[in-house]
Amino acid sequence: MLDLAGRWLRSFGEGYYTIGSAGHEGNAAVAAALRPTDPALLHYRSGAFYCLRAAQAAGGFPAGAATPDADGPEPTGAPTARIPDPRTPADGEVDADAGPPAVAPEPPGLTGDPVADPAAASPTLDGPAMPDGPATPGGPVVPPAGDGAEAASLPAGAGVAVDTVGAATAGVPELPLPDPDDAYADAARDVLRGMVASAAEPIAGGRHKVFGRADLAVVPTTSTIASQLPRAVGLGLALERLRRGGRRAGEESDAPTWPPDAIVVCSFGDASVNHATATAAFNTAGWYDHTGLRIPVLFVCEDNGLGISVRSPQGWVAATLRARPGIRYFAADGTDVAEAYRVAKEAAAWVRRHRRPAVLHLATVRLMGHAGADAETAYRSPAEIAADVARDPLLATARRMVEAGYATGEELLARYDERGWQIRRLAEEVLDEPKLTSPVDVVAELAPRRPVRISRAVADAATRAAGPDAGARAEAFGGRLPELAGPLTLAQSINAALTDGMLDHPGTAVFGEDVAAKGGVYGVTKGLRDRFGAARVFDTLLDETSILGLALGAGVAGMLPVPEIQYLAYLHNAEDQLRGEAATMRFFSRGAFRNPMVVRVAGLAYQEGFGGHFHNDNSVAVLRDVPGLVIAVPARPDDAAPMLRTCLAAAAVDGAVSVFLEPIALYHTRDLYAEGDGEWLAEYAEPGAWAARHVPIGRARVYGVGSAEDLTIITFGNGVRMSLRAAATLADEGVGSRVVDLRWLAPLPVADIIREASATGRVLVVDETRRSGGVGEGVIAALVDAGYVGTALRVAGLDSFVPLGPAARQVLVSEEAITEGARTLLAR
Repeated sequence: MLDLAGRWLRSFGEGYYTIGSAGHEGNAAVAAALRPTDPALLHYRSGAFYCLRAAQAAGGFPAGAATPDADGPEPTGAPTARIPDPRTPADGEVDADAGPPAVAPEPPGLTGDPVADPAAASPTLDGPAMPDGPATPGGPVVPPAGDGAEAASLPAGAGVAVDTVGAATAGVPELPLPDPDDAYADAARDVLRGMVASAAEPIAGGRHKVFGRADLAVVPTTSTIASQLPRAVGLGLALERLRRGGRRAGEESDAPTWPPDAIVVCSFGDASVNHATATAAFNTAGWYDHTGLRIPVLFVCEDNGLGISVRSPQGWVAATLRARPGIRYFAADGTDVAEAYRVAKEAAAWVRRHRRPAVLHLATVRLMGHAGADAETAYRSPAEIAADVARDPLLATARRMVEAGYATGEELLARYDERGWQIRRLAEEVLDEPKLTSPVDVVAELAPRRPVRISRAVADAATRAAGPDAGARAEAFGGRLPELAGPLTLAQSINAALTDGMLDHPGTAVFGEDVAAKGGVYGVTKGLRDRFGAARVFDTLLDETSILGLALGAGVAGMLPVPEIQYLAYLHNAEDQLRGEAATMRFFSRGAFRNPMVVRVAGLAYQEGFGGHFHNDNSVAVLRDVPGLVIAVPARPDDAAPMLRTCLAAAAVDGAVSVFLEPIALYHTRDLYAEGDGEWLAEYAEPGAWAARHVPIGRARVYGVGSAEDLTIITFGNGVRMSLRAAATLADEGVGSRVVDLRWLAPLPVADIIREASATGRVLVVDETRRSGGVGEGVIAALVDAGYVGTALRVAGLDSFVPLGPAARQVLVSEEAITEGARTLLAR
């Protein structure tokens, strides 16, 4: 009915989403086998699951049964999952090549009479709810007879009126509106609001059509294929950690709380099993299970055999899912709701008891095409479509109810018609609801910034570090506090700030490739595992998608993850986990869910004698294009620590997602102007100075060299050191410069850029990224937008990958190029 409503709304331009759930109603059985407190990440054919979950939460449908703890005794007489070895079918089970079990096509219709026209086989295709065209005062239009048109069926009690030109209208029967306590109607209203982009829609508020609601533990997901699966694995791992005594990020966390024995359910379509993101998630779940870590996730593959028009080869999905090591395989016919419920109940109970991952493979059908605009007759035969219609789970369920004596066919059809008109009424109601009408409304929940609260959080952390937590802090640092250790390098300063951050945020976890035992490739995380234990500092498998997926799940669970991506070039393998999942969570949930994190990335170029492109990547354009993402680039040790504290505080306060991009070449740099001068080192601030030295998001740092009146050099990262050296050379020539370290690439410190540019009227932008799509383009655009009238020039890296060895100097910005650029600008 909701699918028909979506197409009806679309027919007159008021509906914006027509991917439906018809044929996948068996996922309601999965919802029935779970509890309304089990977090669910649902794909876009989950209307039935969502509606039943709403009924469960409202007490209108029983929740899944309790399951003994994984460490307790096996329940007597409890149903056990009939699970074969992942590669070996058990006796009586369908072979892997045969796919999930499916019932033979039955004659359509409640009475079993065959129907020649496939479209007439299901009430959902010909019901009273949604005829074509907009609503009219007299009711839905009845198509005129003749020219091959068929008269639309009318519900009992409907009146027909004919006007003077012969047009007929059907009057809607005077049925009662939905009961205010009817949870199914409330859920249907949620879905319809999403279809019309109503600002009253409870999760995305008109920003997207998603299934999600915080009070139903339904976490919204995007339309990106399989992108929610890595998050599901991370959420399962986080739930188990919290269950076993882990701590959240802080008492003020507004993250949802789930029961200790909660499990994660994550659904997806059969075509998604081929996606690299799904492969990463399955592999990670199996990898951790193999190592002995528990991840209570139930994957649900709803297999209708089609990815729009591309067929899944017979038996492929079953063979693929069975072959996943460490993941138990269950299979059921999703068009048989009773069987689907029985097997889903077994699967959920097994996952809940053993706290291990499993996959439920549901055979489904897809009715009415992929979406409203999909003419599936172009790639499917009438016989194939009719066979799917014959397996319509609504008809199969109705047939079973009639055979069992629960209801007559007439009673079920009357109930169906009544619900259809109720859905129609709801669809008409949501049409009048307001839409988002201003840019402010649209972006309100994208990435809220509360700088005062962030500043206060930093100050409070300082108070704790100097007061009640002083003893724990001294112990963590082995009695050698960083503020007493003398000048530190960039790497040492980040290490100390991570330690302080983990002390202050008990839900913080640092993880990634080589971060624990080795202490990081560059030693930045050295000693953290010894200080905080393997539960909070741990090595992951070598897969960036999975690393970010773990962070996504941990953030939703209330932790404060600090994942490390070993090199910037490696991030490009997993960018969608930041773009499509992390950055969109608040946007698609109006802040009801959030996934705070600080992603540490070693990057940029200028490593002497090492690396080539993959260890000297200077491409950050894809990050700057992600709405709401914070990008920090600390160049100096005395900036790195306060900037990291700011990112951690923003994550805790606002749920911010930050990328902390650390210039590799500056990690261990000590000198600035001359060998041995030690001027790139800096003292670590004691807690009493943290508040005064706080670095707000989007604020630059300015250095004056000489008179600082002739030239403004705007730069970041490695460019800061090179620009300061160039400015010293220019000062010897009588040119005074002010060097502006942006520090934040997103959001750019626009006010500081304009102020410092206007102070001299000459701007040299030094951009170590590429000329096309680089940071410099954003700086120049900011100047133009502000009406800057002075002169400007860019010195930027070439549009090239970074080659190995001395050849890198041919494509990267150099100190000499900065000096020459300044002279050219001054000569204009």
